[in-house]
Amino acid sequence: MEEFSVYKSSHGRDAILETYDKILKRWPLPYEEFSISTSLGQTHIIACEGEGKKPLLLLLGSSSNALMWKGDVVDYSQDYRVYALDIPGEPGKSAEVRPDLNGDGYSNWLAEILDQLKINKTAMIGISLGGFLALKYATTRPDRVSKLVLLCPAGVAKQRISFLAKALILAPFGNAGRKQLIKLVYGNQTIEEETLAYTMLIAENFNPRMEIIPILNDESISRISCPVLLIVGENDVLINAGKTAGRMRELLSTSDVLILPDAGHVLIGLQKRIQEFLLN
Repeated sequence: MEEFSVYKSSHGRDAILETYDKILKRWPLPYEEFSISTSLGQTHIIACEGEGKKPLLLLLGSSSNALMWKGDVVDYSQDYRVYALDIPGEPGKSAEVRPDLNGDGYSNWLAEILDQLKINKTAMIGISLGGFLALKYATTRPDRVSKLVLLCPAGVAKQRISFLAKALILAPFGNAGRKQLIKLVYGNQTIEEETLAYTMLIAENFNPRMEIIPILNDESISRISCPVLLIVGENDVLINAGKTAGRMRELLSTSDVLILPDAGHVLIGLQKRIQEFLLN
């Protein structure tokens, strides 16, 4: 397991975390902020209201953190006790460690989180890398996941190598190159000014994962026993949406698959559709 600074400098890390605190002050609901000690170090969690309600874990993608759920939590908190996690190794308040994605480090980490929160079974929503982590966890501990929502998840079909090539080409162009990459990832979605500024700050100061995310095999995915909602964007520049959708349909009879026309990798504003699935 790698343990090092995931940031390009201590100044950059401080800028990202200071901005994190400023944005968190405008969180739309009363919340608790706490950390849990795990085998991957400290894990930072934002928990929203809902004591006594069913749990819902939120896992975001690489180069992001729990703040990016700010626009969703009001809806989800109507019916769930929501836990938004900062993934270790990503630009949030959790530990700066990155276990091998081929191993069980993150799945064991999620199990520890649930144990310490005294959650036996939970619904989960994962985006991109977070989708891969949620999906892999559900293959190793299917009895602990009640429902699974996967938004543009990695690990089902091969990543588009062309995007990594574009990232390398645009890297020398500084902020202009970073802004172009962000727009490619967002596709047709409008980016709020604050979100764009924070995403740019992270892109400038954070060392993202560059490895190819492993593909889960048929046997593993077939172990999942809970209902699954998969939503992908037709024009996703990071994953092959068609192959991801086709493979999930083939392997999981419990899956509900939705391909959004003209959408890219960033999928937002889907709370109503997701709530219908979670509450059905």
